[in-house]
This record gives sequence, structure tokens and C-alpha cells, in this order.
Amino acid sequence: MNSKKLLLILVAVVAIGLGSIFIFTGSFALEGNERASTTDSDNQPAEEVQLEDIESLEKIAKTLAIIQEQYVEDVSEEELIQGAIEGMLDTLDDPYSVYMDQETANQFVESLGSSFEGIGAEVSMTDGTVTIVAPFRESPAEQAGLQPNDKIIEIDGESTDGLSLYEAVLKIRGEKGTTVTLTVDRAGASEFLTIPVVRDDIPIETVRVSTIERDGKTIGMLDITSFSVDTAERFEEGLVELEAQGIDGLLIDVRGNPGGYLDSVEKIGKLIIPGGEPIVQIQDRAGERVRYVSSLDERKPYPIVGLTDRSSASASEILSAALIEAGEYDVVGETTFGKGTVQQTIQLGDGSELKLSLFKWLTSAGNDINGEGVEPTVEVKQPDYFYSAPLTGDETLTLDMMNEQIRSAQTMLKGLGHEPGRTDGYYDEQTEQAVRAFQKAQGLSETGDIDEETAGTLQQLIVDEVRDESNDKQLQTAIELIMKQAN
Repeated sequence: MNSKKLLLILVAVVAIGLGSIFIFTGSFALEGNERASTTDSDNQPAEEVQLEDIESLEKIAKTLAIIQEQYVEDVSEEELIQGAIEGMLDTLDDPYSVYMDQETANQFVESLGSSFEGIGAEVSMTDGTVTIVAPFRESPAEQAGLQPNDKIIEIDGESTDGLSLYEAVLKIRGEKGTTVTLTVDRAGASEFLTIPVVRDDIPIETVRVSTIERDGKTIGMLDITSFSVDTAERFEEGLVELEAQGIDGLLIDVRGNPGGYLDSVEKIGKLIIPGGEPIVQIQDRAGERVRYVSSLDERKPYPIVGLTDRSSASASEILSAALIEAGEYDVVGETTFGKGTVQQTIQLGDGSELKLSLFKWLTSAGNDINGEGVEPTVEVKQPDYFYSAPLTGDETLTLDMMNEQIRSAQTMLKGLGHEPGRTDGYYDEQTEQAVRAFQKAQGLSETGDIDEETAGTLQQLIVDEVRDESNDKQLQTAIELIMKQAN
């Protein structure tokens, strides 16, 4: 390919990208907010800017041509162009701006239906490493013990080094019933964790509706698992259903919710945030802001309390911040993940796509939470065993050993009332005594070692404890708040 033809391709790519960006930003103007036109920082005439752009593109085209014609080995033009695009995105140092080639983009779109087969977790590329943002609620990823900020070092024994985000995603996804083994680097752990995850159907059921009866009062609960295309409609249907029952308070649970569409959380905000208050603010690269203001007729006649954890990200954080700052409602739980940017998918004309961060979102009061998260008004951590890594049973754990599996087992034993004396991962005599007591209570052979059977029994009992709502300190605290405010 000659440099002039390659230059034309690059110019076309830039033009397609810019066209998509302008179409997207124009949608904000349709919301009734005018955006002032901007020029470059040096106020140069458009002709000069275009000339400099062409000279830069000619430089890129010349470099590509030299590599293709003179490099010691053959390199396809497709690889060079893809590498150039990925290099530009790497320069942004933004884990949420990524490139997908045509095949990857097509496969990724297939996962956006009513369900997909996989492990159920949102991931990002952070510092060049595939990283868990949040496992979906009750997904295989959550049940296997994956946690926010877990860095995936290997997939089925193969390093993730050099993989793009979506290449890694496609390796993690797979047929229901099959197992993918992830090697994870977790902050605070002294060694890498090996976590097998059995893939399953991941349904896109984004709103769950339930009620809680407490001391003669009815508390409605809307559990939002993600903010998808129809989530706002499902939320409104659930809210109408609950209000028809005469609820005395409302819990909105976005724990484990990795986020989703901006317009979805905006519509939900208009159903619960007092009229005239901003739900979220969007800021462009020039610092100009657009405020999305609630049009709710009147404040709800019942108290509202939100629930968050460190897996609550993006749109979940928008809603949580709006509850606190605009609604003056309480939010119970932990500081959220801290994702404060808005991405848009931009078609590049050949089936490939850019997913690019175009805006920052700011809270109702104008705060930037990127990398910081939203702090709850009432901080509550779950019992330690809620955060323990799962027991694999791959090896028998015994006296004088030390590793992360033993640390998890000690935390679980303590949570079940069998005091191991320590939770640092060293298998001492008191840990052995706690294991024997556990084995006796469960009718297992009293060896004092954690073999496969003991590990499996311990793991299942902890899962049962986690699923028992009476052990959910965050939920119970939120219910107590609702009851106090309802009275």
C-alpha cells in the first residue's frame, strides 16, 4: 500500500470518528441545553489546523509505509493500522477507552441480548492489566469469590499480558457448564489466587421487586442489577406496584451493580429525586457542563434509603450521589468503585469500533468521583467472611502450612463460630482444633486437616450464611433507618 492511499484511509477514520462524536454531543442539545461552540486553544484558523492534521497524518503514513516495505519481517497493513490505533488509545491511559476489531465487535454485540453465557462480571483494562470492576449479583463470578479490583494475570494458565480487553473477555466467556480458571492478583494477598469459575447463563434481569414486613410496616425494595436499555421502565413498573401496596418506605439496592446507560439512570432519577434538583452533570473536555434536572411533581411521601458497596460503579454511583446530594436521603454501605467517565461506541466504518471516553459525569452537586467513589452517609461493612476468597479443595491444608487458602478457611471458621485464633494464613494448633470442632459438628472425619470434603462443606455453609438476609448488616441497617424515619 502506498503512503498516499494509507493517508486517505487514516483521514477517513478520523472523519468517521469525529462525525460520530458530533452526533453524540448534539444529543445533549436536544435535552434543552445549548452548548457554546469552541475553537482550539491557540485560536488558529480552521485552515491551519487542518494543514497540521494532514502533516501529522502524512508522518504516520510514512512510518507505516517504511515499516511495511523495509522491516526485516513481513507485517500486514491491517496489523499496522490496528497497532497504531491501539497505541493512540494506550497513550490516553484510560482503562475504559478501547478498540475492537470487526470480529471482536461482532462477538461482543452478541452478548448484549436478553442473556449470555459467561461468568457475569464487568472488567476494565487498568495499568495494562485486565481488572474486575464488579461481579454481577448472584453470578458465577460472585459465587466463585471474585472481587472488585482483582487483577486477572492468567486465563486457563495463559498469561493475559499483551491481550486487549475484549480479547480477554472473549477468552473468559464460554459455553454454559464449562469452567474457566482465573489466576488473580488481589491487593493484600501474599500470593496469586487460582479461582475456577463455572460458566452459566447470565440473564439480563435488571430490576427485582420485593417487600419486607417489619413491625406492622411494609418496606418496598427495588434491587437494580444493572442499568440496561429497559431498566428505567422495569423500575417504574416496580415502583408503581409497590406504591399500590401502600409502602411505608423504599430501599434501592445497587450493590454489585456495575453501571450501564446514562439515560437509564437519568429516567430513574426523575422518578425519585425531588423536582428541580439535578440528577447528574455531564462535563465535556472544554469544561462546559450540562445538568440533567428532575421534573418530579412532588417529593415522595415515604423515606428512601440506598444501598451501595465497593462493586457499585458508574450509573450506580450517579444514582447514589443523587440520593444523597439532591434527595437528602441516606445511603448505607461502602464507598463505591469510582468510575466517573462516560463512554460512547464509535463506528470506524469497517465493522471495527472505538469505545471512547467523551465526557466526565459529575454528581448532583458537581463533585468528580472518578477514582474516589461515593461515600455512603452510613458506612457499614459486612462480616469478614463475606469477602473471603473461595476454598478450592485443590490441596489438603494441614499443620504448619501457610497460604491464602488457609487465611480464607480461618475467616470462614471464625464466621461460623469455630475460633481459629488467627486469620493470617498460618495453620497452627488452634486452627487445627477449630477444624476438628467443625468436622465433628458436621459429622466429618475428625482429622484436623482441611481436605477436599471439609473445604467443600465449609464453603457451602459460608455461602448459605452470606445468602441469609439476617446476616446482611448493610440491609439490616438500612431497614432500621427506614423504620426510624417512617415513624
